[in-house]
Amino acid sequence: MANTYLSRTEADFGTATNRKKCTISFWVKRSLLTSQQAVMGVETTPAGGTSEARFILKGDDKLEIYDYQSGYKFRYITTRVLRDVNAWYHIVVAVDTTQGTASNRVKLYINGVQETSFSTESDPTLDLDTFLNSGSYVQIGRQSTGNSYLEGCINNYAFVDGTALTPTSFGETDSASGIWKFKTPSGVTWGTNGFHLKMDNSANLGLDSSGETNNFTLSGNGRQAKDTPTNVFATFNPLDVNKGTVTTFSNGNTTVMHNAGGSGSTTASRSTLAYSAGKFYWETKCIASGGDVRTGIISMSSTDYNTQTNPFTLNECYNYKSNGDKGSWGDANSAYGATYTAGDIIGIAHDVSAGTLIFYKNGVSQGTAFTGLSTSLFWGAFSSEYNQGKYSYNFGNGYFGTTAITSAGSNGNGSLFEYDVPSGYYALNTKNINTYG
Repeated sequence: MANTYLSRTEADFGTATNRKKCTISFWVKRSLLTSQQAVMGVETTPAGGTSEARFILKGDDKLEIYDYQSGYKFRYITTRVLRDVNAWYHIVVAVDTTQGTASNRVKLYINGVQETSFSTESDPTLDLDTFLNSGSYVQIGRQSTGNSYLEGCINNYAFVDGTALTPTSFGETDSASGIWKFKTPSGVTWGTNGFHLKMDNSANLGLDSSGETNNFTLSGNGRQAKDTPTNVFATFNPLDVNKGTVTTFSNGNTTVMHNAGGSGSTTASRSTLAYSAGKFYWETKCIASGGDVRTGIISMSSTDYNTQTNPFTLNECYNYKSNGDKGSWGDANSAYGATYTAGDIIGIAHDVSAGTLIFYKNGVSQGTAFTGLSTSLFWGAFSSEYNQGKYSYNFGNGYFGTTAITSAGSNGNGSLFEYDVPSGYYALNTKNINTYG
């Protein structure tokens, strides 16, 4: 999240156990693409300096890692791009400059697999004392030079001082799905400057769980999200937008704003997660109602979604409009419920088995809007035509944008919503889709 980072000063670290060897492991989920962002920066001082080590997501969405001490001591830029905003990437960098083979001195792994293809590849010299493990000022989610911040989430950031480890110390392949997943590190010798930020304590996100008490300080409006590598919550996808040039996203792609230029310039956005069974619920808060704003669900094919001028007028789209109407193909302006405007919260409840779609305004049911919605793949969706419509979505994380919900309703089933969740409904996340969808 912009202007948010964790830091620990040089004065707080001790003398490194072994500057020639270290391991960095973390999970990162992106929300903003095509913009250079710092995941981590090691610098001489909080103001920067002539020596630095950094992990950067570049403007072309490639990953760059380097160690700079009056010149690059090692530098790697992947040919691979990291553009999946619905995925957690597990990054591991293992450094051992005592290795006789130059290409073995720095190893980069993504989701358990070693990267071997780089657009830039510069290996360190034998027995290099890295700046990466110098005990200098560390920032997670920021670099001082250029004031670059990460837009996204970080989870389980670990640093091992004095040992080069493999990804299996921090992750494993799920036997059922074959997907790489997090595992709690065990048997790790962390070293003097080692740390493990689990980020599971909402009151102290910088708490070190390694036993070395190398705690970090939080700066900015950081918050703990329920979205984790083991349970991904829906957001919106900036790469999956109908007429995306007039749409902007913020707050981890949970706030969406359509800047349409005039009448007939309707655009739509849909959730990163889809479902074909179960009972799912989410909420959206109106920030600016704009003109002809609609929230609801989409069941159309990707081809139709990306090519249609106004996807919310097709029969695969079912929505509740800010003027109180409900809309779908052949039912575009039927009277339905109350109007809504800035400050109102709309709940969306879809029971696929029963085929019903019900909308709520500030916790009050507006009645069944649609029936027969049970035979397709469905996404949560938002649409706006001309003027500006801006809404923040809570898919169960407990926030509208950066603002926490006022008071959690009941029946959240492990998620946090403003109002009571209808009995038997679940948040739109991977765990619930796998279990109930």
